[in-house]
Amino acid sequence: MGEGVDVVIKGAGEVASGVAHYLFSRGLRVVMTEISEPTTQRRTVAFAEAIFSEEIEVEGVRGKKAGCIEDIFKILGEGMIPVLVDPKGRVIEELNSPILVDGIMAKRNLGTKKDDANLVIGLGPGFTAGEDVNAVVETDEEAEVGKVIWEGSARPNTSVPCEIEGYTSERVLRAPTDGIFVADKKISDEVQVGERVGGIAGKEVKAGISGTVRGIIKDGLKVTEGQKLGDIDPRGLKEFGISDRSLMVGKGVWKAINEFQ
Repeated sequence: MGEGVDVVIKGAGEVASGVAHYLFSRGLRVVMTEISEPTTQRRTVAFAEAIFSEEIEVEGVRGKKAGCIEDIFKILGEGMIPVLVDPKGRVIEELNSPILVDGIMAKRNLGTKKDDANLVIGLGPGFTAGEDVNAVVETDEEAEVGKVIWEGSARPNTSVPCEIEGYTSERVLRAPTDGIFVADKKISDEVQVGERVGGIAGKEVKAGISGTVRGIIKDGLKVTEGQKLGDIDPRGLKEFGISDRSLMVGKGVWKAINEFQ
């Protein structure tokens, strides 16, 4: 690719970060956009964390918060991935990147259009290849993760979390009410079933199973009732890297890029 920006990725959560890592490792110059207070749960493997901590390293690749266009090119020159607070994606037109990936994972299209770039790729459900995007990459683990779809859509959202050792919904932490989340645990901490993980407006957030905290949103964020706050891993793992799912999605995006050219 050229000396400018090769790919803009909307969203910097877990899956989008796996895609960014994969593309970056293949020599592409990647820029990511995010909201001002990302609610990413698996923050140790998400470049969104740079919004809070200024910099983060994900498996050997560093991401750094950018404040403006000038910052973006400076950070790219330092061999890192810029992460810009830009919820409306206004920087997309300014950067004139040939490739746009919508990795927000909102299960619906929040405004991405096929004419936003030469190649526009949507991750998961909510997009239709040939209509609002050029290609869709499957993200569902019950389907063919990483499959490139040039006509049609990904598998519809089932709202059922992926299974780990027989557990699905019971391993997910959800907000019992609206309010400010106060975390008592951090990622990799051990928890027992029924143990307090955090609280919101006087109500406790408790672990539904025993294991280790695999993901948990940033302490102090405003949340709404029913919102996903994190999840528990029943395997008791202490270290979490980029998931196989995210890497497969990254490979799918890479495949789409090469098939389109």
